[in-house]
Amino acid sequence: MTVLVVGASGATGQKLVEQLRLQKHKVKVIVRSPEKLPKSWQNDAHIQIISASVLDLSDSEMCNIVRGCNAVASCLGHNLTWKGIYGQPRKLVTDATKRLCNAIKANNPQTPIKFVLMNTTGNRNRDLNEPISFAQKCVIGLLRILLPPHVDNEAAADYLRTEIGQNNTAIEWTAVRPDGLINEDEVSEYEVYKSPTRSAIFNAGKVSRINVGHFMASLITDDSLWAKWKGQMPVIYSVSH
Repeated sequence: MTVLVVGASGATGQKLVEQLRLQKHKVKVIVRSPEKLPKSWQNDAHIQIISASVLDLSDSEMCNIVRGCNAVASCLGHNLTWKGIYGQPRKLVTDATKRLCNAIKANNPQTPIKFVLMNTTGNRNRDLNEPISFAQKCVIGLLRILLPPHVDNEAAADYLRTEIGQNNTAIEWTAVRPDGLINEDEVSEYEVYKSPTRSAIFNAGKVSRINVGHFMASLITDDSLWAKWKGQMPVIYSVSH
């Protein structure tokens, strides 16, 4: 299996790639700064490192990169700096998702390609009637005004829900919604739900980046798990003991 990962230089993206490496899959990564990648990747015949910005690639270049991939995973996010939050590109995740999906469709694959988007539990799945409190609605409203990355995450998931939808012949998708991300060295027990079981704002849970990477890799490689979650926005929490 060949998997394209964008956002591979990020903290969670690296964990996803490592999980795919453990399973001996071929991985393509598109990164702006290859020097930020682990040295072990440079000498791994199973990893193809493409030095570029996702949004700067031409349509034909994107099609060539996507061609031959069984799955595409996006761990793109905005850096937590002033420039990362308020600078350009403000629609990084959404625009990258659209470009990748357009490239998949342009290649006219024989069987649907899996697209896994890392999203956020602060974003509701509007296909479901996910209840949130009035106070949380107010906070989310403020986030939309004050934090462009939140709007970007919402728009990326909405594109998959409404534009790709549930019956696309070229693309099947899942948007993974982690709660508060933490760093751990090893995969631990975690739980996955259709919707949040706690308030993302007032009672957030935690999940390790390596658990998110493990779940995303499992979605890509385990067809029964994929069948359970495709077209949905699963929420993932680490189990606390």
